[in-house]
Amino acid sequence: MSMELLISISVGVMTMAGVYLMLRARMFSILLGLTLLSYAVNVFVFASGRLRIGMPPIIGAQHTYADPLAQALVLTAIVISFAMTAFVVVLAIAAYTRLGHDRVQPDREELDR
Repeated sequence: MSMELLISISVGVMTMAGVYLMLRARMFSILLGLTLLSYAVNVFVFASGRLRIGMPPIIGAQHTYADPLAQALVLTAIVISFAMTAFVVVLAIAAYTRLGHDRVQPDREELDR
């Protein structure tokens, strides 16, 4: 099995699991789904910068270079996803203490409209 196939399967599985968890009606599941989806996007962007095993990032003047832009984007995305995860955790805790449960459901007044 080639490295590209393994990476694409893992990105697909993480995306599928993330979307499934985000569609559930519990705040903790939504948080885990967002985290898995951000991991999938990070692995996809990182893999787009060329995957080479056992090779230096800069080979020579006549040869190809590893793309540092993908690595910089993933590093920035990790910081942003950590901040968003912290925000959603605080939001989930506040909703749980105020409502007494972590279900995500619309109000009855919104359904009647």
